[in-house]
Amino acid sequence: MTTTTAGVLFILSLVVALVAVHKPFGDHLYRVVAGTRQSRVERGVYRLVGVDPSAGQTWGVYARAVLAFSAVSILFLYAFQRLQHHLWLSLGFDPVVPHGAWNTAVSFVTNTNWQWYSGESTMGHLVQMAGLAVQNFVSAAVGIAVAVALVRGFARSRTGELGNFWVDLTRITLRVLLPVSVLGALALMLGGVVQNLSAGTDVTTLTGGAQTITGGPVAGQEVIKELGTNGGGFYNANSAHPFENPTAWTNWLEIFLILLIPFSLPRVFGRMVGQNRQGYAVAAVMAVLAVASVALTNVFELAGNGTVPQAVGAALEGKEVRFDVSNSATFAAATTLTSTGAVNSFHDSYTAFGGMMPLVNMMLGEVAPGGVGAGLYGLLILAVITVFVAGLMVGRTPEYVGKKIGAREIKFASLYFLVTPALVLTGTAAAFATGNAATALNTGPHGLSEVIYAFTSASNNNGSAFAGITVNTPWWNTALGLCMLLGRFLPIIFVLALAGSLARQAPTPASEGTLPTHRPLFVGMVVGVTVILVALTYLPALALGPLAEGL
Repeated sequence: MTTTTAGVLFILSLVVALVAVHKPFGDHLYRVVAGTRQSRVERGVYRLVGVDPSAGQTWGVYARAVLAFSAVSILFLYAFQRLQHHLWLSLGFDPVVPHGAWNTAVSFVTNTNWQWYSGESTMGHLVQMAGLAVQNFVSAAVGIAVAVALVRGFARSRTGELGNFWVDLTRITLRVLLPVSVLGALALMLGGVVQNLSAGTDVTTLTGGAQTITGGPVAGQEVIKELGTNGGGFYNANSAHPFENPTAWTNWLEIFLILLIPFSLPRVFGRMVGQNRQGYAVAAVMAVLAVASVALTNVFELAGNGTVPQAVGAALEGKEVRFDVSNSATFAAATTLTSTGAVNSFHDSYTAFGGMMPLVNMMLGEVAPGGVGAGLYGLLILAVITVFVAGLMVGRTPEYVGKKIGAREIKFASLYFLVTPALVLTGTAAAFATGNAATALNTGPHGLSEVIYAFTSASNNNGSAFAGITVNTPWWNTALGLCMLLGRFLPIIFVLALAGSLARQAPTPASEGTLPTHRPLFVGMVVGVTVILVALTYLPALALGPLAEGL
């Protein structure tokens, strides 16, 4: 079997598995966010934090709850790192430097999980478990909660309430993320992923040449990473490390976990608005963009443009031989189409066009299928922009799932879309203007790509790195931290404001002039608008970076 054939079968098996779980897992997510029954544990949590689970929240209250929770989380995680040398299980590590603690605190609370450090040599076990791992759960739950709030804006009428953030946060964490993480962790450990708390690194050789790790950090966090909530991993080598991703089978499972929740959320959208076909249309947009990205990334890497790659038949540099070129390229596409940030190969070593694809995936806004929650609300924003553009073409007020898209709504959608490009391009310009871009390993187009990738990853809350650039400096940690912070919470504010505006509207009955938003035509329009907006925004930067290098 050729590498190309094996890669195609690998991708097809992922597609089949995701299609199979879309409906049952999506229905489970729907029951979690739409149900009214509270478990005993959930009621205990509400009493502990003083929350009335039956009280609804307007978009402003919901947004303040998100911001307050995140602000407290950042302060707590920052203090945790600065004081770790006084804490139990610190392993004797010194406190994390201030600019590094700031960057890491913001990184994990914003679900970016960008890492400038190697976890096993910088963080003690308590900080890893009670600090970073906790944020792996709750920061992901925040994204899903915001997406659900936006969907409620479409589904509800003549009300200012979008649900209760604290209820959404608790339910999503306890009923979705924790159970899936436990099952995924067991499956990964069966596949050979290490799970222990010992600080040693000894290896004992057993009969027959097998090895067992008698020491080493917690690698069971891997499943949290692959749920789209953790970028770097304990070893920082990430899913290229054999302790975290030992076989081709675990590689497949990790990609599946990356895509599981984001590809299931459109089902929640369809059920909540009472039109399952609308959910299928959103899922179709995600699928078209994802398949195109995975295919192009594989083609560029398997073609191996360049003297040495062509001589050996593919671009092997920076890739693990146990995954081969195709499965590495598929992983790269999946992790940048979502806001996961996990990698099993070094994107900096990809061919010029192959390295461009992860960059383009993030520039699309990570909507195919995107991060947990963030992908759905990002794509719904693009759907709103699409119906507005279509409305201009025919000269009538645009509508989407029974809600009119007027001046107020399109302003919120436009501001949402403009935030990330502004951060990426401003940050890149600032790095070169201040001389900090000199920390890039390469000069010329590839060096520019390294700098652009860093800011694109931070501003889109992805967390993956192009490598080849030193970012452990006060300037870089501060600048990227600001991009992560603004790139996460400014869009969330605009999403919730849009949700509040939609929820207050009365439903608009469909008429002869209403654009059907569940048909292939609309799917194609959303795909086209997404690609065109990205091209208009980023093409000059791409032309000076990966396109110039490739040509």
